[in-house]
Order: sequence, then C-alpha cells, then structure tokens
Amino acid sequence: MVDIFVAHAAELAEEGSRRIITHAERGVGVIRAKGTLHAFANHCPHQGGPVCDGLLIHQVEEVLGPDKSYQGMRFDTDTLNLVCPWHGWEFNVQTGRTAGDPRFSLRRFEVIERDGDIFVRLPG
Repeated sequence: MVDIFVAHAAELAEEGSRRIITHAERGVGVIRAKGTLHAFANHCPHQGGPVCDGLLIHQVEEVLGPDKSYQGMRFDTDTLNLVCPWHGWEFNVQTGRTAGDPRFSLRRFEVIERDGDIFVRLPG
C-alpha cells in the first residue's frame, strides 16, 4: 500500500468539496460529504464514466399512501448520493453502492488525515 497526497486539509474542509487525482493511470476522487472524507475510484461500474465529477444530491424517495398509492416524491436528507455525469447512475456516498441495484458499487479507498494533509491509501 502507498499513501498518495491529495490536498491540504483546509482545501477540502467545506461540505461537498472534492479533489480528483491521478496516480499510476488510476483516477481517484476524494469528497467531503456529511462531514467525512470518502475516496472512490473515478470509474463508474456502468460504463466507465468519471463518477467523481458528478453531482452530490439527496436521494429522492417516492411517497406511498397506506393503500400503496403514489403520493409524490421527497428528498431523504439522511442519504446523499453521487451521480455519474454520463448516465445518471446514483451511488450512496456512505456505502458506495448504487441506489438502484446494490450488486454494483464504487471501489472505495481509505482516506488518511495526517499533519494537516489528506492522503489516499492505494494498492502498491
């Protein structure tokens, strides 16, 4: 394993801030979401799109009545998704899994904050 410098901690202090790096021809995105840094391979499992360039949005939920009738939609403010800009596949930022089919997920990497700097740990 090798620790790769991403940014100074102050550069990724704000909610939603991100940095995409390339190391050994591998793109990795580091995103601050819900107060935590998350690192993912910048490669959508659908068709290889640059997923870490996508929007961060709260998950949309359908609201059903007691009789299972459609009542509208709302945002689930507890669940934040990263949306691939190519085809709109959504991935839960906490788990990396797709919203639509949990068999698919983003490859995650460990993020390390050390001495005011942020690193991502990648396989050597």
